[in-house]
Amino acid sequence: MLNDKTILITGGTGSFGKQFVKTILARYQPKKVIIYSRDELKQYEMAQTFNAPQMRYFIGDVRDQARLTQAMDGVDYVIHAAALKHVPVAEYNPMECIKTNIYGAENVIHAALAAGVTRVIALSTDKAANPINLYGATKLASDKLFVAANNMVGNRPTTFSVVRYGNVVGSRGSVIPFFKKLLDNGATELPITDARMTRFWITLQEGVDFVIKNFERMHGGEIFVPKIPTATVMALAEVMAPDLPKKIIGIRPGEKLHEVMCPQDDSHLTLEFHDHYVIQPSIAFTSRSDYRLNRLGESGTPVADGFEYSSGTSPDVLDADGLRKLVEIGVKE
Repeated sequence: MLNDKTILITGGTGSFGKQFVKTILARYQPKKVIIYSRDELKQYEMAQTFNAPQMRYFIGDVRDQARLTQAMDGVDYVIHAAALKHVPVAEYNPMECIKTNIYGAENVIHAALAAGVTRVIALSTDKAANPINLYGATKLASDKLFVAANNMVGNRPTTFSVVRYGNVVGSRGSVIPFFKKLLDNGATELPITDARMTRFWITLQEGVDFVIKNFERMHGGEIFVPKIPTATVMALAEVMAPDLPKKIIGIRPGEKLHEVMCPQDDSHLTLEFHDHYVIQPSIAFTSRSDYRLNRLGESGTPVADGFEYSSGTSPDVLDADGLRKLVEIGVKE
């Protein structure tokens, strides 16, 4: 599907962008892969590893619509991964988070429409479902913008969808590298926010594969949610350092005890497929009203009224062996 296509990734020097580039260069023959981000050092460092003839590196900020439009000239597919993602930092710098995560999303949409991009997928987060922190609220607003953008396309070929998932194992700022750094530095205890805290877990490669597959599935307007395992942060810490004491430090500003990816209030819009859920748009599109059959011919069925996909109640809980494998992957990535 990606052969001879031009793909642009906003925030492409991040963990997802690197894994995505590694994957598509190995599996496909893309025409161009454009990394769009604002940090020249990260681009320089990434270019030392990913220097195939198809690679292009564009300095630019998602806050700059004109630069985005220029960068998307001739682009077929866009993955919008750029965001300010650190929950406590967003609480202390709310306007900066809003400028990047909301205004930036709007700029990506207008640039994609102006350039005639075919398909756009925006990366979201479980924190966008029933958000209690600013980061989650901005990502919910972003999700709404990308879904509603399908009513702005007119005669253009562009469609927009969203991919929402949980904690990415091994990504920058995630808990496994954080714990490993503490242990490597001789920590005598590991900090735990709350012993009951649960999270959804997905590897970088699983996240990349899910996005690629959804480029094939999407009609436009869907929020795609993968079925992924959960575990408590305490269980993860026990696997990584079984002999060290754990210190309860309390939940940080804006954190939840459990994360939700399909809210109960959206149960009337949610479809279950064999390995994922789809949250249908709450607004009507002139082009489509039925998402039960995707472009790959996969069939979904409505979930029960009041259904909620939560890390606190999901039956797919990682055991010790599963967590050890997760740690191995997280350390490598």
